[in-house]
Amino acid sequence: MTSLSRRLGLGLIVLACTGVVASAAQPVAQRQAARAPLAPIVYPTRPPPPAQVAPQYIRAQVKALGQSFNGRVGIAVRSVDDGWSTGWKADELYPQQSVSKLWVSITALDAVDHGRVALNDRVTLTRDDLTLFHQPIASLILGGGYTTTLADLMFKAITTSDNTANDKLMRSVGGPTAVRAMIAAKHLGSIRFYNGERALQSRIAGLIWSPSYSVGNAFYQARDALPLRVRQAAFDRYVEDPFDGATPSAIVSALARLKRGELLSPDSTRRLLWIMGNTKTGANRLKGGLKSGWTLSHKTGTGQVLGAYQAGYNDIGILTAPDGHGYSVAVMIKKTSVPLPVRMTLMNNVVRAVITQHEMLRGASVASQGR
Repeated sequence: MTSLSRRLGLGLIVLACTGVVASAAQPVAQRQAARAPLAPIVYPTRPPPPAQVAPQYIRAQVKALGQSFNGRVGIAVRSVDDGWSTGWKADELYPQQSVSKLWVSITALDAVDHGRVALNDRVTLTRDDLTLFHQPIASLILGGGYTTTLADLMFKAITTSDNTANDKLMRSVGGPTAVRAMIAAKHLGSIRFYNGERALQSRIAGLIWSPSYSVGNAFYQARDALPLRVRQAAFDRYVEDPFDGATPSAIVSALARLKRGELLSPDSTRRLLWIMGNTKTGANRLKGGLKSGWTLSHKTGTGQVLGAYQAGYNDIGILTAPDGHGYSVAVMIKKTSVPLPVRMTLMNNVVRAVITQHEMLRGASVASQGR
């Protein structure tokens, strides 16, 4: 072979190799481009409303409702637009239970906003992903594995409070550490996050998680096999110092900031509020107090029962009036033995008090404009 032929042959090989490398690199570049934010995250330029003293009516109503309830309850209400807030024992830590799924979804959407993940990213769930208690997605997984998107996991986690969907979403965006980092970075205040549903529910019961607990009645059998004194001690520790605890005041502050668009991009804010507006659980908790024309974007939380007592029975959300004004509300029951209808009535009445207060202020505003 001549020197020229050898050079031509080598050149063709180099070009061919370059083409292979380029074709292999192209999908990587496309994936990286897909992860890049389409535009900078835009947060409101106007400052949040200054803190104000809440109107006397709502202060009196919240206090009366808290005092009259037979159980350890925290109540908080905040005006999204006017900045006032009020509460009853609203600075104590209360078990969140599935309310904490909200922080997982905010962490996921924050990762979307920063281009680290995409909502259409596909994930496959297997038996190893199963959790315990409420997990409707389990029937799909046990059928031979289930492949879906992060968007679908988020929708299931919020609207049906699916524990397995939530834990898979959490792990897909960095795990408990990422959620705790988000809470700290966005300065959400007194809000704790534990290590997912499996670890949380096992510890409350006095157990350490085992994968065998995810199928059938294995968790209940293991819990029932514990001496009552062990279960009671674990239950009481959780009530007094909940590992997933949050204060109602911190929650309503975070919800108000979410509504104002201070936590996520506009698209992610709209998506999350829409998902919360489609919540199926707790139809007669806060939602039971709504008046025609009002809407609620919310998340419930329901804890374990030992004997006559339940630790954690909650509903938190954002009420929106027909005129667009918003109010964030949290009712968190730390421990009670009263029947469910009594708890629901409390939540209904908190919402009714907010609506009445809004109508009182709106009426006064309309009257002053007419003079």
